[in-house]
Amino acid sequence: MTAPVRFPRFFVTSPAPCPYLPGRTERKVFTELKGPHAEQLNDALGRIGFRRSQTVAYRPSCEGCKACVSVRVAATEFKPSSSQKRAMKANADLVVTECRPWATEEQFALLQRYLEHRHPGGGMAAMDEVDYADMVEHTSVSSFVIEYREPSDDGSVGRLVAACLTDRQADGLSMIYSFYDPELEHRSGLGNYVILEHIKRACETGLPFVYLGYWVEGSERMQYKVRFRPLEALGPDGWRRMSENEQRQLIEGVAKGSCARAPATDGGSKDNTPGLQEEYKLT
Repeated sequence: MTAPVRFPRFFVTSPAPCPYLPGRTERKVFTELKGPHAEQLNDALGRIGFRRSQTVAYRPSCEGCKACVSVRVAATEFKPSSSQKRAMKANADLVVTECRPWATEEQFALLQRYLEHRHPGGGMAAMDEVDYADMVEHTSVSSFVIEYREPSDDGSVGRLVAACLTDRQADGLSMIYSFYDPELEHRSGLGNYVILEHIKRACETGLPFVYLGYWVEGSERMQYKVRFRPLEALGPDGWRRMSENEQRQLIEGVAKGSCARAPATDGGSKDNTPGLQEEYKLT
């Protein structure tokens, strides 16, 4: 008998400046997702901390540093905080639609506004429409774009205010990249709402987890992830549930601004750059 998934070949990227912590160097191990078993391979790698970027699965592999920690929300046990309840209420009127992974001009325009406002000079700031289309459409697994639109008075398609490229894995939803209109003052917590809606979606479809990517303690832009409870972190011995006390201390640290000393060094990248493939080219 042959194994359903052949053991993949892994490669390592060249060292580059760390986008999260000043003065450090990052390196990634990656493999290609291709062939008839790409979905199963992506599921298996996702459970050990890999993320997807188009047809590549990668994870940090930095010498002397393990700051990037994979985290996921236990969706079926999720307990919203008071602020998260307010975010759900403030955005409950949005029309949410699951779309096939097909890039649109409207999505790209929203992404540009988001990057200009929240991550100027970041790793994705140079993306053009072709790069964005590649990010969304070049996939070998079950992917979709979730659109969040404001309701209209006449029943027409409302304004797009948020979107998220998402993978459906065997044990959860993996949020590849989300973006939203950062200037809508009447919609507080819109970015958090997108995560909250994914948690709700996972529960409704019988999936136990929502994967949030990497959390980096000391990187300001990554700290929003610790606010979702209960949170599980991947360590040397597998996935570990953060204790109530541990997570409360992390949340209190964020509230006090203890992470402001170390903003992302690339201009504010929040979680790697899933659209740009230059570093994964094989020579």
